[in-house]
Parts: sequence; structure tokens; C-alpha cells
Amino acid sequence: MQFTSDYISLKGSVFSFNLDRSVAFRLVAPPNYRESQTPFSVLLMNDGQDYVGLNLEKTLSEAYKDNKTTPFIFVGIEADQNRLYEYGTSISADFKGRGNKAMQYSKFIIEELIPFLGQEFKVSPPVQNWVYCGFSLGGLSAFDIVFNNSQFFGKVGVFSGSFWWRKKAYQKNDMEDRSRITLDMIKNSKHRAPLQYFFQCGTEEETDDRNNNGVIDVIDDTLDVINELQLKGYSYPGDICYKEIEGGKHDLSTWGSALPQFIKWAFKKD
Repeated sequence: MQFTSDYISLKGSVFSFNLDRSVAFRLVAPPNYRESQTPFSVLLMNDGQDYVGLNLEKTLSEAYKDNKTTPFIFVGIEADQNRLYEYGTSISADFKGRGNKAMQYSKFIIEELIPFLGQEFKVSPPVQNWVYCGFSLGGLSAFDIVFNNSQFFGKVGVFSGSFWWRKKAYQKNDMEDRSRITLDMIKNSKHRAPLQYFFQCGTEEETDDRNNNGVIDVIDDTLDVINELQLKGYSYPGDICYKEIEGGKHDLSTWGSALPQFIKWAFKKD
């Protein structure tokens, strides 16, 4: 455990029966955590092993000093060699079998991690004060878990989300491209949950443009998800925030630069 004047930090692990392994995490709390009588909001993050590369020590320290930000606890959930199989969409694996443990990972978050945090730390009850975020495939995972478990979360942040995730290989000239799993997941949902969404993409993440419309795929896929959410009744802007970083790449540096704005959006005081 580490104590500074800016934050409290500790590393731990929790055994998951759903995943049949121990899952490591890093928890960071505001400096007043020990004496506070008020429970804290929570930010869960996939790929917690990238804490240093994302420059989160500085970002969280500055967030805890910002009196316009609601105090929160950060929990970075570390991935291991099973990342490609535990992250994904819980409804189904992709056409190559990747993400075939995404349902178990979702159950770990909902059935094991959230109760563990509630029992061991001063956290507020889940729903509005709980936020989840992730990057690339971890962003797809965070979106999937929040969208399908809205009774536990209020907001989600997706940085360069892998919304290309599909149930069959892309067919050339398939302009509608409904094989992307997330699109049908949104379309087929039975109700509009009271959620808010933050999306971030960079203009130089890749050069792929499978439909030759002049827009790189990661941006195209994200905008298609936003459009599907709008068809479901979510407002943009309003329920949805979209940040496009000029020159931004598919890397920790770009995502780290977007995190301060995301945190201000997610935990802005009323």
C-alpha cells in the first residue's frame, strides 16, 4: 500500500470462480479516503496493467485536487494471457472464436468483483455512481458489460473501441455490415437504459477503410454505434459524448491524453 499527499494506492487480487483464476487489480483512492464517512463513486477500468503507460498516477492525482470533480475510487482490473478470450461481447464470441469467455468475465465483474469492492472498501451502491471504461478490445468489453448490466452502472467510456467485432468475416461491398455484433446487440435490446456514453477515437489510428468512404474503420465503427444508440432514443450530444483527436493514434499515449477529459465528464459535480 502506498500513501502520498495526493492519493492512496494499493495492489491486490481476488479469486474468480467464473474465470477460475486470481484477478489482480490496482485500487487508487483520494487522500481523504481513510477519514471520510461518505462512500465513494467508482471508476472500473479494463487493462489495469497499463496504469503507468496511461500516465494515470498524474491524471488521478490532478483529478483528486479538482473541486469540480466528485471524489471517486479507481480500480484497474489487470488482464492476463486470456485477454483475447475474456474480453469481447457476452452474447457470443466473434467468428474466429475470440471472446469465448466474455460471458464469464462479465459474470466476474457483476457477481464477484462488485460485491467484493462493496464489502472491502467504502464505495457507493452500484448504478449512477459507478463508471466503467476500457481501450480497444477492453473498450468493447466495458461497453458490453455496462450496456447489458445497466442496473449496476451509470456511464461508460470507450476509447478506440473494437466495434468491428463480428459474427462472420467481412464481405466486400457489404455497405450495411450488420455482422458487427454490437450493432445488433443495441438494436435488439428491449429497453432504453438510463446510461451515458463517452467515445474517443484518433484520426491516425489506422489506414484501413473497408468501405472506401474516406473514413478509417475505427471512426466509422464508433459512429455507427452512436447512430444505433440514437435510433434507440439516446441523444447526441446529451447522453453521448464523442471526442475525435486529430493525429491521435491507437496507443496508450493518445488514450492517456483523453482520460482527464473523460474523468471530468464522468464525475462532474452537479
